[in-house]
Amino acid sequence: MAFAAVCWSSGGLIARLVATTPWTTSLWRSLFASLTLALVLSVVRRRGIVAQWREGGRPMLAVAVCMALASTCFIFSLARTSVANTLILISTGPYVAGVLGWMLLGERVAARTWLAMGVVLVGAVVMMSDSYARGAIVGDLLAIVMAASFATATVLVRRHGEIQMAPAAALATALTALVALPLAEPLATSPRDLALLAFFGVGNFSAGFLLFMNGARLIPVAQSALIGMLETVLGPLWVWLVLNERPGAASLAGGALILGALLANTLVDLATPRRAS
Repeated sequence: MAFAAVCWSSGGLIARLVATTPWTTSLWRSLFASLTLALVLSVVRRRGIVAQWREGGRPMLAVAVCMALASTCFIFSLARTSVANTLILISTGPYVAGVLGWMLLGERVAARTWLAMGVVLVGAVVMMSDSYARGAIVGDLLAIVMAASFATATVLVRRHGEIQMAPAAALATALTALVALPLAEPLATSPRDLALLAFFGVGNFSAGFLLFMNGARLIPVAQSALIGMLETVLGPLWVWLVLNERPGAASLAGGALILGALLANTLVDLATPRRAS
C-alpha cells in the first residue's frame, strides 16, 4: 500500500513536467496504462481481457465509466489548479463513498464520521474560496467531480462483490483513451514527453493500481486509508521540491482541516477493534 501511494504521488509532478495538452496527456497515459493492465491481467488470470470484460457485464462497464470520468477529471484538474488542491480535494472521496453507501446500500455511518465529514466540508470551502479568488475554481470543482466519480465506482464495487472488478481499470483506461483521441495531438508529443507519459501510465497508474489491489487484501480498510494519505502528502511535496510550486495560505489551512479530519477518523477506526477485543 505504501509503494502504491508513492507511485500515485508522482502524478502531479509528471503532469507539470510534460508540455502536452491535457487531452494528449490523458490519451497517452490511458493508452499505456490500458495495455499494461490488459497484459498483466490476461497473463495472471489466463484469460483474454475482453473475456474478462464480458464476464463483468454491465456492472463492470458502470464501474469503468465512473473510473474513466475520474481519470479525465484528474488530468484536467491538475491543469487548472495546484497539485495540492487537486490531491487534497480528491482525498475527500472516502466520505463521498460513505454518504453514497448510506443512501444506496443502507450502510451505517458512525456519528464521528459525520462530524469528520463536516470538518472536511469546511476545509473544502476554505480551499475553494482561495481558488475562486485566483481563478482556479474550475480545477477544484473537477477534483471534487473526480472524488465523487471514484466514490460511485467504489460503491458499485461493493454492491457487486461477487464480480472481480480489477479488469474494470483496464476497461476504464481504454475508454479514457478513446474519448481523448479525437481531441488530442499524439503526433506532436516529443520523445521526452512520451517517455514521461509512458511512466505516467505504467509506473504511476498501472503499478500503483496493481500494488493497491494486492495490498488492500492484506490489511484492514482503515490502515489502507491511513497509508493512502501518503499520496496526498507526497504529491505536493515532489512538485514543491522540483518546481517550487507552493500552495497558498487558504489551501494550506483548508488542507490541514481535511487531512486532520481524515487522520483522526482513521486512527479511531484503527483503535476501535483493539478496544472491542
